[in-house]
Amino acid sequence: MGNLLNFNGHYLYDLGQIYVLILFLRAVLSWFPYRSDSPLNGVRQVIFTLTEPVLAPFRRIVPPVGMIDLSFLVAFIVVEIIVSQVLSRLP
Repeated sequence: MGNLLNFNGHYLYDLGQIYVLILFLRAVLSWFPYRSDSPLNGVRQVIFTLTEPVLAPFRRIVPPVGMIDLSFLVAFIVVEIIVSQVLSRLP
């Protein structure tokens, strides 16, 4: 029980790194056509549910360029900076 009370920044950094990986997985999944009978449908839904709250505000700020959604790239860079520059420095 004592370890649970000794929460430090390393856990937040690790969670941030996992979130960056989840964002990357969303990008990879977006390259493939969506089919409702796909075996990856459940994984896709979980990943989209976890990432949409972060990506939606960026979509309102960064307009798409033709068929390319640059908001994802901006969000990915911002999250990576927060994780690597802020969370990595927590005690």
